[in-house]
Amino acid sequence: MSKSAEITESAAGFAAQFDVSRETLARLTTYQALLGKWQKAVNLVGPSTLAQFWQRHAADSAQLLAFAPPHGKIWLDLGSGAGFPALVLAILLAERYPQAFVHMVESDRKKVNFLRTVIRECGLTAEVHHMRIEKLAEAPPAGLAQVDVITARALAALPQLAAYMAPFFNSSTIALLHKGREWQEELTQCREMWKLQVAAHHSLTDPAARILALSDLRAKPSH
Repeated sequence: MSKSAEITESAAGFAAQFDVSRETLARLTTYQALLGKWQKAVNLVGPSTLAQFWQRHAADSAQLLAFAPPHGKIWLDLGSGAGFPALVLAILLAERYPQAFVHMVESDRKKVNFLRTVIRECGLTAEVHHMRIEKLAEAPPAGLAQVDVITARALAALPQLAAYMAPFFNSSTIALLHKGREWQEELTQCREMWKLQVAAHHSLTDPAARILALSDLRAKPSH
């Protein structure tokens, strides 16, 4: 077993790997407990992954911070679902960069209620937009005028993700995206329609996966 996989199988291992305080760990543990409670009524994650919370979900989300700009203030998570990576990031940012604000977009009402419950119980600086991504893009609130970091996990293939993200992109925005073993194929398809800069980073939690850091996203002119 690799060191990264071994160390993140427990709360203590996660705290050691990502150097978090007891307060942050307590917030994450509250999140874990709420996830287990709500999972009984709302399908938030694969049931078999609940027992793998610290590696499969928390560490997989937390690793994004290593690739984010150090003072990224406005974060936007698309298709937030059960809150990975958005809620984990919001919890870590509360300790590391309290000025940061995490926006989440989710269209499913039950999941929205879950996300808002965790935000309230953990005292996070975050907001959930209960709507489809396309609708938010049509009239984004003032708080999304300058998005620093965009995240998405298990939402869509990269060409569709690019279409979702483009309305929120500016010259300094970076997108941090979890992608599985098909990441190269998705990237090739995406480049047929979009111009972008990309760096592919190895995932700490899955040797076949990558964290794609995208910037300078622009649609190619149609002919």
